[in-house]
Amino acid sequence: MKLLRLKLNEDFRSLQAGFEVHFLRGFDRKKIWDFMPYCLVGRNGSGKSNILEALAAIFYHMECIYLEYRPEDFEGEKNENGKVIRSGFFAEKCTPDAFEIEYLISVPRDITAKRFEYLSNIALQDEIAHVRITKQTGEPPFFEWIDRDELEPGATNPPARDIAKSLLPDYILGYSSGENEILSLPFFKMLFIQYDEYEDALREETGYAQPESRLAYLDAQHSQAVFLTNYLMQDEKILKPIYEVIGIKAITRFRIIINQSKKIPKYRFEDSSLVEEQSLGDKRDDFFELTSQLKRKNESLKDYKAIDKLRSCATSQFFDAEKKVLYLDYLIDSDKRNENGEILANEHGEQIGLSEMKKAFRAHFNEDPFELFRAFHILLTLNLYEVDRKTKEELYKSGSLYVNETVPVLASEKRIMRFKDFAIKKKGTRGEILSKSLSDGEHQYLHAMGICLLFKDTNSLFLLDEPETHFNPDWRAMFVSTLKDCLSQTKKRNIRELLITSHSPFIISDSHEENVLVFKKDNETGVVTADRPGFNTFGASVNQIAIEIFEREDTIGDLANSEITSYETRFREGENAENLVKEINSRLGDSVEKTILINRIKGFIKD
Repeated sequence: MKLLRLKLNEDFRSLQAGFEVHFLRGFDRKKIWDFMPYCLVGRNGSGKSNILEALAAIFYHMECIYLEYRPEDFEGEKNENGKVIRSGFFAEKCTPDAFEIEYLISVPRDITAKRFEYLSNIALQDEIAHVRITKQTGEPPFFEWIDRDELEPGATNPPARDIAKSLLPDYILGYSSGENEILSLPFFKMLFIQYDEYEDALREETGYAQPESRLAYLDAQHSQAVFLTNYLMQDEKILKPIYEVIGIKAITRFRIIINQSKKIPKYRFEDSSLVEEQSLGDKRDDFFELTSQLKRKNESLKDYKAIDKLRSCATSQFFDAEKKVLYLDYLIDSDKRNENGEILANEHGEQIGLSEMKKAFRAHFNEDPFELFRAFHILLTLNLYEVDRKTKEELYKSGSLYVNETVPVLASEKRIMRFKDFAIKKKGTRGEILSKSLSDGEHQYLHAMGICLLFKDTNSLFLLDEPETHFNPDWRAMFVSTLKDCLSQTKKRNIRELLITSHSPFIISDSHEENVLVFKKDNETGVVTADRPGFNTFGASVNQIAIEIFEREDTIGDLANSEITSYETRFREGENAENLVKEINSRLGDSVEKTILINRIKGFIKD
């Protein structure tokens, strides 16, 4: 998707009613297929992160409207007079509650094929839909496919439910390097919907393949899953720009531990929660094992599920019958390479030198990185099992910014799934190291880049809140170029939208002016504005960006700058110029400010 504009018609966080921001403008629409992230910049508190939060909240609301599955305790209820008798989700109530949003998105091929089925020989082109969603206070959103008539003459708005749902982004992906709970709140609620969806499918024995909803907040608990999925499933050429930065040579081994002792009752109770296998006694028929949807019911059947596939790829496995815990160990053999360091390939381009472990994972997960990641994501979602029904009901209705604090963090041995002994080889180290020993910056780089890589072949919206906070200056300088190198190697045409909030001049310098939005907040009125910077940011120096965008003219810290001022004062008071210059040179490092000061003292420039 490509965002066109967002307008808020009521106050939202620090953004005032009437705030409007334009993204892709009419004269830039020829760049719809280009990948270039929007960089949202400004001082702390200027409102830039609020845009990510508003978008997350809006698409969460739209997703909930079109979900086929919604938990029992999720929906609100009104009586015949319209009075709320049970709080919960209502289509007509959202935060923000009044907005307008427009975007462009690819029309799914099944829709275009259906529309043109009477022309059997037509060559289907990439059709782009212009979507506008408008919500007024206290009313449900109105969904419009504005240019629908061009594809389907005589069609009216709003489109049918299934069409509208297909014209929402493939995925809405959130990531924050800090604890931005405003951004994570809608994703957090959706995670519980996904858990309840799985649990109800288990109770109703309807089968389960994947979550219906498309919101995902890929926080630190997904870090190892993202890293591992990309390493095992992605083409080495795509990974190379990322791994060269960190110095990653290989993942050598890892263990997956799956706890199969947890069971849920067949029927919901107010205080129902999972129980241990050992505590059931003679009541086993009244319970389902939590992970049973993810494995075959009969070992003789060939309908492999997620756990079966993971077992089939394992080097060795052990099942602790007493504790009902499955241990899967994986030793990853090395790829076979030619003299140029490339993986051996035959005349057809097939990588015959690929490691046996990679071959196994690719075979069992249909050469699809996302299929493996989805298996990990579902298993990690089951770690929410200990949250009781009452707490979940409160979470669904909550607007609290501290909702995460109400959810217990499980001890490792109580989790349904966890990774262990995750070992890697890295340049500059002897032998193996555990992945946990990577620095915060290295983890963040692999995670932020890995998220984008996993979803590169989708028409998705990426919301990344300050993904570079732990990067050194060199990594910040190469962040956008590395990201573009990786994501340009896509298998199909798609429209991706990526929004990054940042304070990094290096990221701004790698962004074109039309993709930079500068947020400013008036200290007197509190009014927030978002405009293009008014100068060519692409290739601009860090100094110019600091001056123009962050209003920081000094190139040195305030403490050092105060010493510059004290030397200027001493010179004006008559101290010996030659002695002062010697002291300045011994005291201060090189900077523009130091050079100007010395030239003033020597009389080369005047005040």
